[in-house]
Amino acid sequence: MRRPIVAGNWKMHGTLAEAVALASGVQGELNDGDGPEVVLCPPFTALRTVGEVIAGTAVQLGAQDLHWEPKGAYTGEISAAMLRDAGCGYVIVGHSERRTYFGETDESVSRKTRAALEAGLRPIVCVGETLEQRETRQTEAVVRIQVERGLADLGERLRVVVVAYEPVWAIGTGRTATVEQAQSAHEFIRTVLASVAGVDVAATVRIQYGGSVKPANAAELFACPDVDGGLIGGASLEAGSFAQIVRAAG
Repeated sequence: MRRPIVAGNWKMHGTLAEAVALASGVQGELNDGDGPEVVLCPPFTALRTVGEVIAGTAVQLGAQDLHWEPKGAYTGEISAAMLRDAGCGYVIVGHSERRTYFGETDESVSRKTRAALEAGLRPIVCVGETLEQRETRQTEAVVRIQVERGLADLGERLRVVVVAYEPVWAIGTGRTATVEQAQSAHEFIRTVLASVAGVDVAATVRIQYGGSVKPANAAELFACPDVDGGLIGGASLEAGSFAQIVRAAG
């Protein structure tokens, strides 16, 4: 059985005081136990602070990005070792906003994924198509390339990777993939993972859905057999809403 995982991507939101309030609110809403795995991904500046709030609880700490080099003259970048030192167990890799606004490529996603794994971090690797690609029926071709180029040659290490399917056209737009669209995409991703690493490995990989998940639609999305939780954006910025989504995955 794959344990569901729900991660809150706070993006570029939150002063330290706001991060403390939000993390404390989430912690207060959730009961530690055997439910879904929960990850909070605040901005870099709040990692240590949020880590202190959730210390000793079942909530995990994650980052929103990393560089593939362990150290060096890379002004403004953060290494996997730095994230580990800050208390992170997870890191988001290749989010569509990183691909769209900052030139992330399948090659950089691959390098970052490997750097994360080598440092003992669990990468949440994002894949997904734009509205134009969906409307021109390129979804499967685009997602296949992203998965194959980003996750090839990992073998057994793929078991600790989380894949997040995020239809770009549904991120922050209020539009959400239908249950049928979500399940179809997740099932397809699992078949591609099987071709990359074998059926046994693919069956263990958790695949999240990310794209305007809210308390009102979370339960039906998470009920799909190949949807193993969610990568939550806007709704993760309100503790009550995020907690409802986590409970929907349980």
